[in-house]
Amino acid sequence: MAETLCATHPLEAWKHALAALTWAIDGLVVKPEELVSAVDLRIDATGPGAAAVEHALGSALPVEPNTWTSTPEGQIVWLGPDEWLVTSTVSRPHELEDSLIKVVSAHDGAAVDVSAQRTSIRLSGGLARELLSFGCSIDLRPAAFPKGSSAQTGIGQTGVLILALGGDDFRLFARPSFAGYLADWLLDTAEEFRTTK
Repeated sequence: MAETLCATHPLEAWKHALAALTWAIDGLVVKPEELVSAVDLRIDATGPGAAAVEHALGSALPVEPNTWTSTPEGQIVWLGPDEWLVTSTVSRPHELEDSLIKVVSAHDGAAVDVSAQRTSIRLSGGLARELLSFGCSIDLRPAAFPKGSSAQTGIGQTGVLILALGGDDFRLFARPSFAGYLADWLLDTAEEFRTTK
């Protein structure tokens, strides 16, 4: 009899601890997010392929470094002059990849499914920026890192892709193999707020 394998969220073992942290500290909400489809997109931002991608996604490609834009299904994050991370909460990974390959293949572009490459944690509340400042070297003040900003940086000892979603609201993308470390770092560092409360 064949057994059925079920997908397990990389942060399944941390969900209760993160929920308890959110309950215990006012001004801080930390939660693992549902997995999303993600495609690494390469295309010339100044060529006709970019316009075709924008039409397919329903949103313009962000061309300013370290920014992101919303689409009807997810986000487009600038990763480099000709590289973006496209996410979708609606399409399945192979569907998103296939649809983008059809668009970019005619323009010497590439689209590769990288859905298994990242998982995300949502961090929000009045203490979110302060918590991140304990382990992140970039300037996260609202004037320097407003809504629509993104950065590939480090938090603690792991690399992350951080998106400013609004006021004190952040999405932290990390490699699944480092997601547990990131969750532990957040839990440990947040103790600073628990003891000063």
